[in-house]
Amino acid sequence: MASEKETALAATPSDSPPTVFDKILNKEIPSTVVYEDDKVLAFRDIAPRAPTHVLIIPKVRDGLTGLSKAKERHCEILGHLLYTAKLVAEQEGLDDGFRIVINDGPNGCQTVYHIHLHLIGGRQMDWFTG
Repeated sequence: MASEKETALAATPSDSPPTVFDKILNKEIPSTVVYEDDKVLAFRDIAPRAPTHVLIIPKVRDGLTGLSKAKERHCEILGHLLYTAKLVAEQEGLDDGFRIVINDGPNGCQTVYHIHLHLIGGRQMDWFTG
């Protein structure tokens, strides 16, 4: 569970106003949590693109609004996000495979500027054509 300090940092980052994910972390907006530890929260997407569609977010942004904003200090949390995706995929029974997506910036279709991974699975994925 997040400490009060971590939750406060998530809610009031110095780099941008609170996002919908900050509101989920602060329990202002409900979510269906599938995994949580002291660093990350994983919850079901409200508009799933596949039978399994989970978002995985860091509890503290620390300037990491998108992958293109990553600094060397973010290496640990980026690795933890990917490892969490593996754990959640196992938990969700995605033994035949899954997809991890990180949208970055306007041309990458990013809509929430709080880095997050989409864990998508439960059906055959098609390759993107454009």
